[in-house]
Amino acid sequence: MNKATAAIAIAVLASSGTAWAQIAERPVRLVLQITVDQLRGDLIDRYSAGYGKGGFQRLLDKGTFYVNAHHRHANTETVVGHATLATGTDPAVHGMVANVWLDRETGKLAYNVEDDDYPLLGEGGGVDASTEIDPTQKLATTQGRSPRAIRTSTIADEIALSIGPKAKVFGISIKDRGAITLAGHAGTAYWFSKSGAEMVTSTFYKDAYPEWVEAWNAKGVPASYAGKSWELLAQPDAYLFGNADDQEWEVDFPDYGRTFPHPYGKADGQYFTTLLTLSPAGDEIVLDFARDLMTSEKIGMDDVTDYLSISFSSTDYVGHFFGPSSLEAEDNLHRLDRTLAELLEFVDKTVGLDKTLIVLSADHGGSEAPGYLNSLGMGGSYFNFDDVDKTAGIAALKAEFGVAKELVDQFFQPYLYLNREEIAARGLDFAMVSRRVAEELRELPGIAYAVSSHDLRTGAVVQTPVTEAILANFNEDRSGDIYVVFEPHWFVGEFDGKSVTGSHGAPWSYDSHVPVIWMGPGIEHGRIARRVETVDVAPTIAAYLGVKYPSGTRGRVMTEITD
Repeated sequence: MNKATAAIAIAVLASSGTAWAQIAERPVRLVLQITVDQLRGDLIDRYSAGYGKGGFQRLLDKGTFYVNAHHRHANTETVVGHATLATGTDPAVHGMVANVWLDRETGKLAYNVEDDDYPLLGEGGGVDASTEIDPTQKLATTQGRSPRAIRTSTIADEIALSIGPKAKVFGISIKDRGAITLAGHAGTAYWFSKSGAEMVTSTFYKDAYPEWVEAWNAKGVPASYAGKSWELLAQPDAYLFGNADDQEWEVDFPDYGRTFPHPYGKADGQYFTTLLTLSPAGDEIVLDFARDLMTSEKIGMDDVTDYLSISFSSTDYVGHFFGPSSLEAEDNLHRLDRTLAELLEFVDKTVGLDKTLIVLSADHGGSEAPGYLNSLGMGGSYFNFDDVDKTAGIAALKAEFGVAKELVDQFFQPYLYLNREEIAARGLDFAMVSRRVAEELRELPGIAYAVSSHDLRTGAVVQTPVTEAILANFNEDRSGDIYVVFEPHWFVGEFDGKSVTGSHGAPWSYDSHVPVIWMGPGIEHGRIARRVETVDVAPTIAAYLGVKYPSGTRGRVMTEITD
């Protein structure tokens, strides 16, 4: 095994036993951390009419719902939010500043959990660039994966450290970054391979797959959806958006369409597994795997507290293609409600909900589709960086500096990268150039803020709520040359020839606002309106259990949960 089990054992010997005392007071045998990708904080209530009693409603009836929870970092992306929930600190500290960043040593964009030292376990489970629609995944140059880029411990790590080697720690998701961040360094992560139609891991975690994983993959759960379609749960008139099934701004993906039913196609179809993730089927597959994992690994079935993270990703894919105000988004959340109900019922039968601490949140929210906003008379549009060098302001700078080649090298959310070689060749001061480019960018329609990393580093930035969020995202080693914040409801709508309907990644409230719901022993029913932050989640889990806080923790304990 490649994990530092010896280090864990040493740390356990040094522990005080506080964890055992706390857990004895609250007999928790499982910490279940649920993260719903792109679940904006208002959507649970907005679509509640279609829920049953066993999913979201069960959590709301029995737990505490913080209705005003926010990420406080600017770049509200998947890996950033997951890592923040896991570590209790900002990307400035945990280091996961974006889904991709430029590696200064290699000059290449680095995918967040990419690690060539730990290749995928087995064959055929890597990213297929010919069918992968996630542009961040396609940028990875190797198939290896690990959590080593996370620079602090996670709550999963601290549970393993404090409770000891008997504690079982797992993270699972459709997305590798969703599983890996929350499993931490001490846990084991499994994620869905679209190229292999199976759940996979890397050699960081395992030398060989357990028999139960091989058995699950052999079942062919994804293939069971072949020839089927994503159909509405109810008649259209039961939905808020029942009369808006075909909206012109939605992505019309080949052979999937923008109206119900959405066919999955044949099991050997080019985009078959992609379409599964672009529907409630993705979450259902994760649930099926989770049940087998819990049974086979005997999660929560002894006197030691275990940790399981489940990240549901379909909401994100559906949001990108159809937007959060769509019939697809509404029905997907109703189906997720049923998936959650099955999960909670399974946990109740195997572990007992009376012995389980549950926290549900999201890695980020999501923007409305500009087309939908425009139909209501509101603003919003798409930004394209391809021609930024040709704008009057940047063109004038190039002429002033004597730069013949492109001054702007590339943009990848949220960072703009300058042509450093050309700037150096002209003997120009990089700090001055980056500041001047940022000033010109702020003049372009659709850009609200553009701040150079040099100014962030030196403190030459006027403090505002937005610049504070940008600073929370700033990491000396990984942040790009200029941080770009678009105007509300503006975003890059096309990359690598593929378009999206909705997106995320801004510090505005529709992207930062997420739910935080707690349920477990001693937790009272209620709704709390005061503002809390996602950095508060990990230290609250730690305080509830009586274990050490993650090493970079900057959040505050939610005392309603621990008192």
